[in-house]
Amino acid sequence: MTQTIEEKIESIKKEMKEIIGNKHLYIAFSGGMDSTVVALLAKDIFPKSKITLVNVCFGGYSYSKGLEAVLTLSKQLGLKLFFSRGEEEQEGIMYHGPNCNQCTRIVKIGKVKQFSYKGIVASGANLSDSWGNTGIKFLGGIYSPILNLNKEEIREILEYYNIKIPKIGENSIREGCKYKHLLKMSVNRDYHSRADIIANEVIHDVLDFYDVQRDIANVKIIGPLSKNVALINVKPLPPKEILEEIKRLLQNEDTIDFVDIVDSALKLKILVNPGIYNNEESKYWILNGRLAPEFAMPISAEWVKSSNYKLWTFAVVDYKKL
Repeated sequence: MTQTIEEKIESIKKEMKEIIGNKHLYIAFSGGMDSTVVALLAKDIFPKSKITLVNVCFGGYSYSKGLEAVLTLSKQLGLKLFFSRGEEEQEGIMYHGPNCNQCTRIVKIGKVKQFSYKGIVASGANLSDSWGNTGIKFLGGIYSPILNLNKEEIREILEYYNIKIPKIGENSIREGCKYKHLLKMSVNRDYHSRADIIANEVIHDVLDFYDVQRDIANVKIIGPLSKNVALINVKPLPPKEILEEIKRLLQNEDTIDFVDIVDSALKLKILVNPGIYNNEESKYWILNGRLAPEFAMPISAEWVKSSNYKLWTFAVVDYKKL
């Protein structure tokens, strides 16, 4: 029998009471849909004095609009908010290639866990992410109360509470930090990382100025380590003159060597470590789970086995328009 949204909410709240009890709850709070739902449910059950929101701030890798959302929502919720810095740890991970899962576990949740004291850390993990698909709800003091929910159910809960989430405009389904758009190793923060930071702030400044509504908007930084290629990636495509303005601004940035617009299907040349190269499931996840949802056009892949032992995941080194 299908549960109503009210029944789903009550079921989750009942479980939260049992697991958290009288302990203090520290919520890994990004200001997105998932962590906001966790905060809303917690606020219904526990005294505000027993709840702390902790945002792991990644400095330049955090969107300015994302930080504004964190501040706005924490005030709306009436809950204590603390910030913890995580950019250095994030840079350490990205040195070896893109790895959002490791960043979530080690940095985002890890930093909140360091901050917590004799309490329980709550994450917003759900069925839309790989952590959610593990099925592990409570482990090592980390609890994921909405693990069994999909994005549509999470939206329903937000509507039930009449809460609107401020949007960055990066992705209509799942927004995050700028670093996930650097699709290569970040060996030089002043070159690789800077290109990603600048490009993914500029694109939203321009699109917001012209009030462009979008489902996806980002700049992918790809290429070999010696060359930063910026792919302007917006869905649906805005007018040509707006795209050309973004392109011109990115071409003026010293750390960006070449700029192109994603306006057709792409074949990406993806360098991967030997473990991933020999694992079809891993390659499928990188292409269809990690990359495709963030691209405005269909993508396919040419896989290349890397001899660089420092590359732990993958790097998109080239592309071809189809």
